Amino acid sequence: MTRLRRLVDHAPALAALAACTVGGAICYALHTPLPWMIGPLLTMAALRSSGFAVAAPRGGRQVGQVLLGAALGLYFTPVVAREVLARWEILLAAALFATALSYLGAWMLVRWTDTDRATAVFASVPGGAAEMANLGERFGAKPERIAVAQSMRVLLVVVVVPFAMTWSGAQGVDDYSPVSIPGDAAGLVKLLVCAVAGGFALWFVGSPNPFFLGPLFVVIGLTIGELEWSSVPTVLVNAAQVLIGCNLGSRFQRDFVRGAPRYVVVVALSIVAAIVISALFGAGLAYWGGLAVGTMVLATAPGGMAEMCITAKVLQLGVPLVTAAQVTRIIILLLTAAPIFRLMRRLLRRTGRPT
Repeated sequence: MTRLRRLVDHAPALAALAACTVGGAICYALHTPLPWMIGPLLTMAALRSSGFAVAAPRGGRQVGQVLLGAALGLYFTPVVAREVLARWEILLAAALFATALSYLGAWMLVRWTDTDRATAVFASVPGGAAEMANLGERFGAKPERIAVAQSMRVLLVVVVVPFAMTWSGAQGVDDYSPVSIPGDAAGLVKLLVCAVAGGFALWFVGSPNPFFLGPLFVVIGLTIGELEWSSVPTVLVNAAQVLIGCNLGSRFQRDFVRGAPRYVVVVALSIVAAIVISALFGAGLAYWGGLAVGTMVLATAPGGMAEMCITAKVLQLGVPLVTAAQVTRIIILLLTAAPIFRLMRRLLRRTGRPT
């Protein structure tokens, strides 16, 4: 009886995983870009918006992030790390641009919806749903609106950018490749144990995205130190994408779309505008730095950090540079979002305008 009850309790997650895996397989058969993430994402979003009782598996996103962080960390060989550090001015420019661009989206939400400034700002800053919702609450923002906007941003960017890159004919030209290590069961266990430990270490100190950044930093350190234990099998990388896609799709709620259609439409418009403007800025950075346009478009794309990095991996577009740019952006945004908003609010109060 107890086993049956447990099975019933886990049925929504099991059904979601089965459906998402089928969705990924269909996209793979259709040769879509990023099939094992986009397929599950769209499948889960469709099921949730249709009222089906499905749910993302508990802890699935964190497991997926650990696997992806470990896989991406293998790209940071000593040679590649030196080259990435040499591009620090490009990484900083991309991060500062993302900060400025987020205020365009906030302006659109304040101008065309009934959204207050605090909610609009933290809904538009591409710094992660949970992190921005937590920061926004400190300033009286509405966390549910922030979470929806942040989830829509990642969903739209993950769907639009890979398709656009593929249709444009963008191909990998950067001489980046992961450490060429044969798969080894014992080595893989050691690698993943260290990756998980890194995730929990950052989680313990309250870091944003700890189960992606922790494994990423740990494996980067191991790779630079030339501790070559094992590669991460493709099947695990695909499974990680299924778990993350399932989690992203699970955030799509039909009730909210029905209750606030104007807000959802304006959020979508602001995200599309951000995608286009970021792509143009990325192309400009590519010209300035003598880099591949596709690489810099992904480096400046306002998507989720893990999602853009795995997109770069699948499309073979400068994984270390894209990863470094996305990590730099998230760190700067998280450190500056609250202080910049405080400054903006003080300036508005001095001019007598509502905050």
